[in-house]
Amino acid sequence: MFTGLIAELGTLHGAERFAGGRRFWIVAPGIAGELQPGESIACDGVCLTVEAIDRARRAFRVAAVTATLRHTTAGAWRSGRRVHLERALALGDRLGGHWVQGHVDGMARVARAGRGAGGVELWLSLPAALRRYIVPRGSLAVDGVSLTVAARRGPLCGVALVPETLARTRLGRCRPGDRVNLEVDPLARMAESILADRGRRARPEDGG
Repeated sequence: MFTGLIAELGTLHGAERFAGGRRFWIVAPGIAGELQPGESIACDGVCLTVEAIDRARRAFRVAAVTATLRHTTAGAWRSGRRVHLERALALGDRLGGHWVQGHVDGMARVARAGRGAGGVELWLSLPAALRRYIVPRGSLAVDGVSLTVAARRGPLCGVALVPETLARTRLGRCRPGDRVNLEVDPLARMAESILADRGRRARPEDGG
């Protein structure tokens, strides 16, 4: 479990293929020395497992399987890319963002980026399957960053990037056409599942 508050911007430094996907080395001077093999870490919002640590290079290695490469931006990761990193939430930590699982629900394309009426804004073209979960003032994780939806206009949603977000993430450097990982608020999915189950149980039995 994560909160969507980024601990560090790491840098991809090398990738290699294996039978089930790709392995990535990520340089992270701030947190690499604290990591342990086997722990979870969110990389651009994708929950991955630390496989190895190179303390001399202050780097760690993760693996992404084929399904992850296909359904997230990890399939297009290349050396030099800056990656949002967050360690898993520890018992007793403050929950400063919102509940983020690191399970990417889909990808969106950046439709517009730049200054707007509310400051620096990012407008995303949403996948049809996720639009019903995204509402104004609701929570949304974009490349692992906890954000609040400022507006919804048809297939588009807008988020405002405050100065702290601009300083700690690379979202302010997004350009139209860029793809980002999305994770909707898991509470929205849970509520939908509960209501759907209630609806099924409320229907009369067939043949009654």
